[in-house]
Order: sequence, then structure tokens, then C-alpha cells
Amino acid sequence: MGGTSTDVSHFDGEYERAFETEVAGVRMRAPMMLIHTVAAGGGSILHFDGARFRVGPDSAGANPGPKCYRRDGPLAVTDANVMVGKLIPEFFPKIFGPAQNLPLDASAVRNAFTDLAQQVGGRKAEEVADGFIKIAVENMANAIKKISVQRGYDVTRYALNCFGGAGGQHACLVADALGMTRVLMHPFSSLLSAYGMGLADIRATREQAVELDFGPKALKAISRIGAALGKETRSQVAGQGVPVKKTKVFVRAHIRYAGTDTALVVPAGTAAAMKRAFEKAHKARFGFIDRTKQLVVEAVSVEAVGGGARFNEKAVKRSRAKLPTPASRTQFFSAGAWHKANVYLRDQLKPGSRISGAAIIIEPHQTIVVEHGWQAELTAKNHLLLTRAKKLKRTHAIGTHADPVMLEVFNNLFMSIAEQMGVSLQNTAYSVNIKERLDFSCAVFAHDGTLVANAPHMPVHLGSMDRAVETIIRENRGRIRPGDVYAINAPYNGGTHLPDITVCTPVFDDRKKSILFWVASRGHHADVGGISPGSMSPNATTIEQEGVLFDNFKLIDRGRFREKELMAALTEAKYPARNPVQNINDIRAQIAANEKGVAELRKMVTHFTLPVVKAYMQHVQDNAAESVRRVIDRLHDSEFTYEMDQDTVIKVKITVDKKAREATVDFTGTSEQQPTNFNAPEPVTRAAVLYVFRVMVDDDIPMNAGCLRPIKIVIPKRSMLSPEFPAAVVAGNVETSQAVTNCLFGALGALAAAQGTMNNLNFGNTRHQYYETICSGSPAGPGFNGTDAVHTHMTNTRLTDPEVLEFRYPVVLEDFHIRPGSGGRGKWHAGGGIRRTIRFLEQMECTVLSGHRRVRPFGLAGGEAGQVGENSVRRKDGRMERLQGCDETVIDASEAIIIQTPTAGGYGSE
Repeated sequence: MGGTSTDVSHFDGEYERAFETEVAGVRMRAPMMLIHTVAAGGGSILHFDGARFRVGPDSAGANPGPKCYRRDGPLAVTDANVMVGKLIPEFFPKIFGPAQNLPLDASAVRNAFTDLAQQVGGRKAEEVADGFIKIAVENMANAIKKISVQRGYDVTRYALNCFGGAGGQHACLVADALGMTRVLMHPFSSLLSAYGMGLADIRATREQAVELDFGPKALKAISRIGAALGKETRSQVAGQGVPVKKTKVFVRAHIRYAGTDTALVVPAGTAAAMKRAFEKAHKARFGFIDRTKQLVVEAVSVEAVGGGARFNEKAVKRSRAKLPTPASRTQFFSAGAWHKANVYLRDQLKPGSRISGAAIIIEPHQTIVVEHGWQAELTAKNHLLLTRAKKLKRTHAIGTHADPVMLEVFNNLFMSIAEQMGVSLQNTAYSVNIKERLDFSCAVFAHDGTLVANAPHMPVHLGSMDRAVETIIRENRGRIRPGDVYAINAPYNGGTHLPDITVCTPVFDDRKKSILFWVASRGHHADVGGISPGSMSPNATTIEQEGVLFDNFKLIDRGRFREKELMAALTEAKYPARNPVQNINDIRAQIAANEKGVAELRKMVTHFTLPVVKAYMQHVQDNAAESVRRVIDRLHDSEFTYEMDQDTVIKVKITVDKKAREATVDFTGTSEQQPTNFNAPEPVTRAAVLYVFRVMVDDDIPMNAGCLRPIKIVIPKRSMLSPEFPAAVVAGNVETSQAVTNCLFGALGALAAAQGTMNNLNFGNTRHQYYETICSGSPAGPGFNGTDAVHTHMTNTRLTDPEVLEFRYPVVLEDFHIRPGSGGRGKWHAGGGIRRTIRFLEQMECTVLSGHRRVRPFGLAGGEAGQVGENSVRRKDGRMERLQGCDETVIDASEAIIIQTPTAGGYGSE
């Protein structure tokens, strides 16, 4: 933990690497250390918004730095530690102030926290500071969970290795938050990057794709490639002055199950040894193994290592001498109480010295806080080992009233559970749609189905999943048992469109009598039947033609997976699913993701007690409701009419009741239910309203049911926003949802129109089914330009990697480029759209569902409208055939589909 951020990584005998990672929003495929970073450092700025405390992500930096630096900086985490007495100004160098000759300014910190405590009410200054430290600690603990618990490691068995100038102040608290009982601190831990680089080995790595079924042929390839790459890497290390004899070479195989994209790295060896290592790693990471699936060797990687400083820290004899007289005596405030503490200089201590907490140890470059209940021991190698001496009470008696510190802690915890469910689903899913395109959402609900936390997955799912859970509760009242799991995709009963299957799991109490919570995961399945591959036909006019309908289908009955019944439902419909095995595998992954959520919620109840968790499920919704009310306070009555390509219109009128701090969003005047599939079920419109008002909050609040509490939504019956059975709806979820969002932003005057479509492209035959949505530029708004080539509003899926697309499907991605300057102009201009060309290697049925091929996306406040899009097919004879916005065709081998996306509108007159 340094000044601006905290870095965390996992070590279990070897360094972990990521072969695909994301840096600043850009995905890269290159081997690098697997390190997760969060914005929690000594300079992280402290915020209070009237309801809850937040730490970061913004930082005070080195200049002006925290308040105590005497440069009029904001309150930061470092100041919180000064306030509670964990950082002692007299032990800091006097380098502050204009002449750089003054100590840390403790009085300015005290005054600022006193003022803040008066704003908060009912708290002392030190309690406020301690609350902010607790939030910073929880942020760091959640970061560690991402690289450990989410990957199947039990952190309670590990030691926490602590580095960085700010790490020692928080190490014991972070360990407590994770259930860890040992913390190791090297004497150079605050300088360890420089020290470590001096000792580090020189390493060279190479990787080569193999893509062979696991067997004799693959074993020979591993041996051959390993030898060739070993020679290369050894030569590279030797070129940096490392003798060949002192270089070790490690050969590793990247193995995965056929049909999946997640390869696990195991040491190369015999077939049996590699299979055992793979299954052990897969079980630990994903919770299951599947011996019915073929193993595939995806790649071979080789690493040559050598040249590190051969330096062993010598052990010295432990001293049995008494502890020296403390350099000072003080007190610090932690975990809600003052603790008397001795202060020792590191130089005073000898190997064998033991110090009981509460205590503070001052090193030349950092301060180490030994919390109450911990003890510090100097080892024979002069390392500081902190251990928990008294067992930590895991149950927090924190009360059920809304506390601004715990409100933020629970916001983060609920979100963390939903995110962990998402990681589990992505890891274990079978289809490209879920694993690669990330077309899924996971959420946590209260016992009555109200949304508590939704991980930032698919916006169109966010305000609609609760309706699915409510349906399961309503239609099974009194009959739900422990071990039951349900599936639903019915658009008139809480679903959105048929490919989106929601799996709902109840969480029972320990007595297995009462339902405490619900967890749910929704995934877009590549095909659920219907009249065309991908289940998104532009020609469907009834729900039956769009695929298999699950209306309150029981997947698991008291622990028994009803696979036979599920297979029958998928294959015996009038228009059955084309790949039911893939559907079942993805549903299994959704069930496993829900189980992860159930386990984490149980841990939370054990830690905080059930009354507290239930209370904070309500408090986080209250907080979100108040945040939206503040937006409503700034709004005025407005209306907007939005024309779509199909000659339909969406009308909205927003009426603000300033006294009640509520708004009515009325869609009266919107076109009636359509004979096409552009009808959007009511939950889709709710999702769009929730998304827009959540965006308008412009602050870091969770997406939950509280956001809609101050908003009354009026949707006329039998309109295209509230269709009745058996209307077709598949385009309503993906196209009409985008139109509703644009209409709302237009009424609010907040944002020009985005492209207003997802450019849904489906192709398939009896063996392959594929679906993607295609991005364009984002719209301009007051004070900002749009961004080129990004998904906007109701979808944020990513496109399948070209390598994966071409490996899995008989296609070639010929062209995919940004069209610079194609966005709407204005004082602020929209981002550029794209052009995408896919050539087919075998015959496929292809469908396109898209919008704004006739009507240009609007600009605002004098800004120019965006461009319309185009769909076309390049036939074998070179002829270009124009397709409609919603169209269907057969594309032969060597022919290509070309999508040119519409572009967003500009804002303001140039």
C-alpha cells in the first residue's frame, strides 16, 4: 500500500502470471505478473455525501497531498491515521510547509475532522477517522478476495506479506477482515520494489500455440516445442551475462476442456501427471471437473530463469533480553475504542523481541501498527512477524441503524458478492456468448425479490431481473424447499426475451425453514430454438416462433438436477433449441454462480448476524433512493417524442413533484403493440428508466431497487412497451430498449442520441450458432465529446476476439475499423462509428436486427444528428446486396456480411 493505490498478488511457491489481462480498459494478451490494483492509498481522498462515507478513488497525490502536508490538501487516509494517533508527527521528518522545515500538521487535521464530525452528527472526530480507515481496509480486503477467494484459494491458510509506506498502518486490520492470522514484514518492506529488483532473477519467456487434443500427438508436440523454445530462452538469458549452467528452464502446458476458452497452466510431464495437475487446478478454481470432456493442449510456454543474486539472509541467535524502555508512550483509537500503546523504534529491538499490541513500531521509512489482540515478534532473520494472539470475535455487534461507515462497507460487500458470482459464471460457462462476450448479469435480492445489488454487467438486465424473481416467489408460494432452483425467460412474467434465461436460487436460514434472500443469474443463450438460428429472427411475429419458453421451470428439485426434464423442454417445443447440450452446460454454470452467491451471503450472515444484514439490505436501498431524489430536485417538467425506423414513436413526459421529491415518467402516447417483434416487455422499460436515472446521479451508488422508489412509471397497456401474449418481443429487449433510453435522455436534455441500436447479428446452421452486438461511437453531451467505437447504454458486451471467433466458427474477420469523424458534429462531437466485414467459409443462415437505417439519431441543443447505418452482403460475383434494417438471408461460402453502424448525435451549435 503506497500513496495512491494498493497492489495485491498471490504466491504459492511460484509467481502467478496473467496471459490475458486488462490495462486501462485495453485487453492485452501477453504474459505479465498477475497483480490487481485498487485505488486505496495513503493519499486517497475521504468523502461524505450526507449519508455514507467513501474513500477514493481520487487521490490527493504528493502535491498538494493530504491535509497534514500543509499545502491545503483534502482530508485523506493518511490524515485519518494522524487523527486516530497511529501516525505520530514527532517521529516524522520535518519536511513540510513553505520552508520544508515543519512537522505534519496534526492540528489542521483535528480541526477538519471536528468540522466533518459536526456535519455527520452523533460522532466524535476520531470515530469519523476510524470509520474511513475501516472502509479503506474493506476495499483492500475485497481486492485480495479478487485474486484469491474468487480463484478458489483459502486465504485463511496464508500469511499476508505487507509492503509499501502505508501498508504497516493497516496490515493487522486487513488480515482481520480476511480471517488471516499472520503478517510478515521485511525490514526493507517500504522499499521492497527497489530491493526486490536488485535480487530478482532474469527471466525469458516464450509461448507457442498447439491446439491439439490431449494425447500422444500433443505430448510429442510439447516435448518438441519445449526443447526448441528452451534453446531460445536460454540463449536470451545468456545474452544478459548469465552462465548457461546457472540457468533453469521450465516447460509448461496450457490445457483446457474442449469447447471452453479458459486454459490452466500445468508443468509439462507425463500424461497422467499433467491430467492430475489440471484436474486439481480446475477443481480448485471452478469447483468441478468433467471427465466426459476432451482435454485440449492450447499452447506450450517455456521460461528460462537465472542470474538472481544468490543472497541468503543470515539467521542470528535470538535475544532473551527484556524489552527495552519504549521510546514513547501514546494511545491510538481503533475499532471504536482508545488503546494505550508503547512506541518502539525498530533499532531498539533485537531478534527474539516480542511486543504485545496495542503498540507502534517506528521504522526509518514507515510506521507499523500492532493492533490490540496482535503481537509482533522479530525473527532470527530480522523480519517482523505479526500474529493474532487473541482470537478475533467474528460477529460484529454494530446495530441495525444506518451507520455511514457500515453503509459503504455493505454497499461494497453486496456488490462484491454479485461480482464473484459473475466471475464464477464466466469461468464455468460453455458458450462464447457468456464466456467471451460477457452477455450475463448476476444479482442479490432481498427475501421479497427487491434488488439489493447488481454487479455492473448488462444494463438491460438490471431493472428487470427482480420481476423474474418476484414471479418465482409468487407462483411457488409455500412450495419452495431448500435445494430448489428455478429458471424463467417468459417475457410476460418477468423475462425480457427468450434467449435471456434467468436462474433463481433461494437462500434459506440454518433451520431450512425461512427464505432469507435470493440470488439470480441471467445469461443470453446463443440459441433457444425458434424459426432461425440464434433465436432472434426479424420475421418472428409470435413468441412461439422465437423459441422455447420457460415459465417458472424447476431446474433442481430439493438437490436433484432435473436434466431429463430440461432436455425435454429444450427439444420437444414446436421450434426446439438447436444445441441443447450447450444450453444445459450454460445453465449448470448459472447454477454454480448462484451457489457462490449463496455461500458468500451465508458468510456475511455469520460475520455480521442476520438482523444486521437484513437491515443494511434496506439501508442501501434507502441510500440509493435519496441519491435519485437529489437528481429529481434538479429536474423540471419535460417531454420528448422519438421516431423509430418502423414508423412507431415512443413518447415520454416527465413530471416533477418538487414537494414530494418524486417524478412521474409517463409513456402515454407511445405506439400500440406491434405485429413485429419490436415490442418491449414492461421490465425492459423499467430497466431503461432505472439506468437513465442511475446515470444522472453521477456518483458511485449501487444499482438497486431504491433507485426507482421516487419514480412512478406509467406505461399504457397493449402499447409496444407493455405487450400482451402472444406478441413477439425479441427486438424489444435489444432495440426498443435503446430507443427508450435515447428518448429519456432527450427529454432530460442531458445527452444526444446514441446509435439507438445494438446491431444484432446472428448466423448459424445445424452445427454452429453465433450472436454478437456491434458498437458505434458514444454521444456528445454538455461539456464532453463522445468516444469512438464503444457500446453504449443498454448493452456493454464485448466482441469476441478475432482469434476465438475464427477458431470456433468457419468465418474470417476481413475488416473491422473505426470511421473517424462520422459522429454527429457540434460544439461537442460524437464518437466515430465502425465498419465490420465477416466472410463465411461455409453456408450459413444470417439475420440482422438493427435500427436507425432510416431515421438519423438526433443531436441536441443545436448539435448535428448522426449518420444512418447500412447492412449489406457481398455476393460471390462481387455484387453488393443491400439488406433492410431487419432482414434475413442465406450467405454462401466466400460471401460476406458488411455492417456499417449508425453514429450518435452531437451537442451544441458549432
